Amino acid sequence: MLTKITIYEDNETLRKGLEELLTLSDEFVVTGSYGNCMQVLEQLKEENPDIILMDIDMPGMTGIEAVKKIRQVNTGVAIIMLTVFDDNKNVFDAICAGASGYLLKKNVSEKLISSVKDVLSGGASMSPAIAKMVISSMQRQAADYRLSAREHEILTLLCKGNSYKMIASELNLSFETIRSYIKKIYEKLQVNSATEAVSKAINERLI
Repeated sequence: MLTKITIYEDNETLRKGLEELLTLSDEFVVTGSYGNCMQVLEQLKEENPDIILMDIDMPGMTGIEAVKKIRQVNTGVAIIMLTVFDDNKNVFDAICAGASGYLLKKNVSEKLISSVKDVLSGGASMSPAIAKMVISSMQRQAADYRLSAREHEILTLLCKGNSYKMIASELNLSFETIRSYIKKIYEKLQVNSATEAVSKAINERLI
């Protein structure tokens, strides 16, 4: 099955170049290609792409604003940001808004296909500067809820779909100890269930 890709890039020359690069491969199909993202939600619903290539600096609505809108209705589609610089706050904001990764425009011709494949396989490379900003942000947010290192570790395992029993086995702790830790996590996050805890951890990027 072909991987469906939608492109948002206001530079027409670059946009056409992206289309051509992708159509050279028999693995991808470009479902839409746009110079702005003003109708992004309607286009997302209509095309249901697997991956979105999104320019950060777009007219009318920025790529970051578009990512926020997309994530309100769709958490599954992968979003690769297209950017000129790889160490600025816009890239960080895009990642925090829900982008899956980013690609430098100067590297598009050599790295587009590999970047798309990386994101499809669950990976996403980022520069040391951006990685440091993301990690620092997560640590600050986790600190806001006063989660201990062990509680953060257990919450992370919970978000990966592990059962209490699996977490206990992974950490070599008793089932009751894990249940006690998770009860404390619920209290600190002010939630009442594993589903709520996972949702809050993901939405507020606590893990």
